Amino acid sequence: PSPKSFLLNGASEEALQCEIEELKQKDLALDQEIAQLLSEGYSLEELDKHISLLHEYNEIKDAGQMLLGRLAVIRGVTTKQLYPEYDLELSD
Repeated sequence: PSPKSFLLNGASEEALQCEIEELKQKDLALDQEIAQLLSEGYSLEELDKHISLLHEYNEIKDAGQMLLGRLAVIRGVTTKQLYPEYDLELSD
C-alpha cells in the first residue's frame, strides 16, 4: 500500500512518523545488543544458530500445545488438567 492509502484509511502522517521513529529506536537497540554480544566473544554464526534453534524450539512447542489441546477436547478436560499426566509444569 502506498503512503497515501494509509492516510486515506485514517492513519495520520504524524502517527506514521511516530511509528517510523519507534522502529528506528528498536533497530538501534538491536544493533547495540548485537555489538555487546560480539564484544563478549560471540560470533555472528553462533548468534544465527541460537536464533535458529529458538525458532525450532518454538515450532515444536506450538505443535505440542496443539496436540495437548486436541487431546483435551477428545477427553473433555482442560489442557491444564493433562499437564500432570505427562509430567509437565504449567510454565512448560
